[in-house]
Amino acid sequence: MKKPLYMILALMLALGTVSGCGSSGKIEEKPSEEVKQGAEAKPSEESKPAEGEKTSEGIFKIGGTGPLTGGAAIYGNAAKNGAQIAVDEINALGGIQFELKYEDDEHDAEKAVNAYNKLKDWGMQLSLGSVTSTPAVAVSSETYTDRIFALTPSASATAVTEGKDNMYQMCFADPNQGLASAQYIYDKELGSKIAIIYKNDDVYSKGIYDTFVNQASSLGLEIVSTTTFTEDSQTDFSVQLTDAKNNGADLVFLPLYYSPVSLILQQAKAMDYAPKYFGVDGMDGILTLDSFDTSLAEGVMLLTPFNADAEDERTQSFVKKYKEAYGDVPNQFAADAYDCIYAYKMAIEASESTPEMTAQELCEAMVKVFPTLTFQGLTGEDIAWVSSGEVSKGPKGMMIQNGAYVGMD
Repeated sequence: MKKPLYMILALMLALGTVSGCGSSGKIEEKPSEEVKQGAEAKPSEESKPAEGEKTSEGIFKIGGTGPLTGGAAIYGNAAKNGAQIAVDEINALGGIQFELKYEDDEHDAEKAVNAYNKLKDWGMQLSLGSVTSTPAVAVSSETYTDRIFALTPSASATAVTEGKDNMYQMCFADPNQGLASAQYIYDKELGSKIAIIYKNDDVYSKGIYDTFVNQASSLGLEIVSTTTFTEDSQTDFSVQLTDAKNNGADLVFLPLYYSPVSLILQQAKAMDYAPKYFGVDGMDGILTLDSFDTSLAEGVMLLTPFNADAEDERTQSFVKKYKEAYGDVPNQFAADAYDCIYAYKMAIEASESTPEMTAQELCEAMVKVFPTLTFQGLTGEDIAWVSSGEVSKGPKGMMIQNGAYVGMD
């Protein structure tokens, strides 16, 4: 009588199990001595990284948020690109290694916090904060709570650093820009009757305006027109320009980003009004704005810490690499972000920090060491910080001539 198939299979399985077991009842897997020695001597080819490929071990993770899309994208992409050039240069030296990651915040505070949380999930150890001031204020509260050190390249509002011992700036704070602008206009005798157009729902613009007015008053500068606008009304500047023109303003001070400035210049020309214009670092980038007639910016003046036409070797090298990589001339935001990465390198070396440290441990190390540093960068010599996070460096007066920045000093 034939046994059913399932009984035959069961019997074969039982016999196989018995033959494979030792006295302990466990299966003995004895590789040949050749295989065993080879396994102990070196890892398998699959586990080895490819030649030239770096593993994630021993790398400091740096993250930042900025407007990579939208109306302020020139700033965010410039900062990201400038930081990446510095990272590539430092990594090529073979010592300290960085990995950089930027998330898009679209110049929006809520989206900036979401972008920051993505970076935190990624394992960010050091932060570049946010590129623009309003998102940076929101993100700085998060970095303070989480004890992640942040060095923003370009967010200049005082609220970014206020009450936060681990939030630092590479750019001038808004009060310093307002003071320096008024002083520069006074010292150079650039205007006798001054009009101001500012954005009253933007912490960057209003912060600069407040200190400019106070300093102008103490210097005896005559302000003949002060007008404002908001996010919802930044397309028509006829009222503001008419007021400045009717009051005889020969210089218009614009503590603004480049987008509204480009419209102001267009509309002023249309109404045949040609005063001098003086702006701040947010205006940097206007020459690379899509569809903007750069001849409208001829003679516009601004304070900025970076001049892409400077003849020193380091600036020329940076500009060359930036043009080759991104097809553009770097602005101040790119240079500030480049300096941020090198400042982090200096701080890491000075504090003897290691990539194995947690973000919180690195934060406390950076808080201690940053106020002791004196840093030489693209955006200034003898750059230093106070413990409140504000930077000390000298601004440079620039004038736009023939589609390029030319130093005024």
